[in-house]
This record gives sequence, C-alpha cells and structure tokens, in this order.
Amino acid sequence: MQPLNADNRYRVYDRAQARTAEQRPAARAGVRRDPAPSRWAYRMQRLWLTPMFRVAFRVGLPVFLVALVAGLYLRDDTRRAQLTGVFTGMVDKFQARPEFRVSLVSVEGAAPELAEAIRARLKLNLPQSSFDLDLDGARQRIEALDAVATAELRVRSGGVLQVLITERVPALVWREGERIEMLDATGARVAGLSARDDRPDLPLIAGDGADHAAAEALELFTIAQGITPRMRGLVRVGERRWDIVLDRNQKIMLPEQNAPAALERLIALDKAEDLLARDILTVDLRNEKRPVLRLAPSAMNERRNAMGIETSGSEL
Repeated sequence: MQPLNADNRYRVYDRAQARTAEQRPAARAGVRRDPAPSRWAYRMQRLWLTPMFRVAFRVGLPVFLVALVAGLYLRDDTRRAQLTGVFTGMVDKFQARPEFRVSLVSVEGAAPELAEAIRARLKLNLPQSSFDLDLDGARQRIEALDAVATAELRVRSGGVLQVLITERVPALVWREGERIEMLDATGARVAGLSARDDRPDLPLIAGDGADHAAAEALELFTIAQGITPRMRGLVRVGERRWDIVLDRNQKIMLPEQNAPAALERLIALDKAEDLLARDILTVDLRNEKRPVLRLAPSAMNERRNAMGIETSGSEL
C-alpha cells in the first residue's frame, strides 16, 4: 500500500468526485420529489378556507386580547373607581352645558286657572338640566288633574319645557246627594260646582252610578230634543235604568234594556197623539209589550164620571 502523499490524495479525491457525479443522475432519475404539502400544512390550509376560523382569528383574537388586557387592568378597585369617576365627570360636564338647561315652563291649551294648577303640580326646581327631568312622571302628575284629558311634554330649544294640554269638555251636571259635579262625555269628573245654576246650559243627571252611564244619558238627551224644554233631568234608578223627570210632576220610566229605542217610540207617539200634554203622571215603558199610563187624580175622576161612577171630592 502506497503512502498517501499529496499526489495520491488528489487522485483519491478526484475518483470520489467522479463516482458521486456518476451516481447523482441515476438518483435524480429514480426518485421524484413529492409536491403535496405536509399533513400539518394541509390542515392549516383547510382551516384558513373556513370563514368562521378567519373571522375568529382576525376579529375574535384581537377582541379577546383587548378584553384580557382590560380585565387585568380593571381588577384593581382603585383603578375602577378612578375610571368611573372620570366617566361620571365627563357625563356631568356634558349634561350641565347651557344648551341643555330648562329655565321656563310653557302651558298651552289650558285655561289660566288650570295652567297655574299644572305649574304647581309639576314641582320643578328650575333651572334644571333636561337630562334630570322625569317627563313621564310629570305627565302622570298632570293627567291626575280632573280637568286634564291628556298631556304631552317636550323640551324645546331655548330651555323651554312645553306642556300641551287637552282639557276635558263638560257635557253633564251630576247631582249625587249634596254634591254637584261636572262630567265629560265619558263620565270623567271635570270640576265641582257650588250650585246647579252655575251651569244651566248643561243637562242634569242624578243618582248613584249615573256617571258610569254618561254616554247613554247623552244619547237619551239627544233623542228627547223635542221635549227638552220640559225636561228637568235624568235619574238613575238602582244603577241599572233611567227615569226622565219632566215638569208638571210627570215621569217617564225607561226600561233597563234598549232605553233609547223605547224613548224614540214614545217621542213618536207624543208627536202623533200629543200624549205628554195630557193629564198624565207616569209613563211606564219598562215592559215593552205593555206600556202603562198613570193618570192624574183629576183625569181619573173625569174618566170615572164619564163611565157613570160616582166619586167624592176627596178621592184621588
């Protein structure tokens, strides 16, 4: 075996290079590189094709990180109190701006006396920020007044609280015992009266529960327009039916059901026969099939005399 000198070493190296060069084309020709991605690369590509994963990664992850940082920061009570104080101060400073302050109250649609009562009922310490006003509570306090049907509150520019009022319109006078009150068409109380003569233009109803049947009473007054000059009023009997009281102590007893129709028939009969102008005390219409007339004593005596029945002067 020859010693490895410099020449021998170069010869061995050249032969190894030649042998490697001969084997390399063979290796390239026999083995082909797989172009498919690895298993993990494939799974990541599939995940990125999922819309929910993209949204979670692009939106959910930043939100989670922000929430995590905020939670860690707000764990301290002192920091929370400081942050709350800063926010409350900003809100108070914003609400206290002059353009949000209410200094005046404007009441529209109400009589002067009612407007003063509304201002007193509001109980507002002005000037006051509009953010501190309880408009719903103020509306309920105003609508609790008998003379107010509806109320609408709104804050206008210039620091004015506008109160729009719809008053109840008196339609009836209701007498119950010693108490006299005005009612609207629904039977709601409008105001009290000291005497009936204070509102002679309004029709009169009386009796317990008459206010609950105000709508029917107004209908009866409309039907009885032909005898209105003779009417004194309507009396509620047993909280279930009406009696019409006329002058000359006459009374019309209406039925519990279909009272307007019964009155219409009586008005038609009066126009045809002038029934109510006769000497009659009571017209009883409670039985639709059998109306009953009660004659006055003088008319009864005349009828008995016409029939040949003797009567004494003391008989009724």
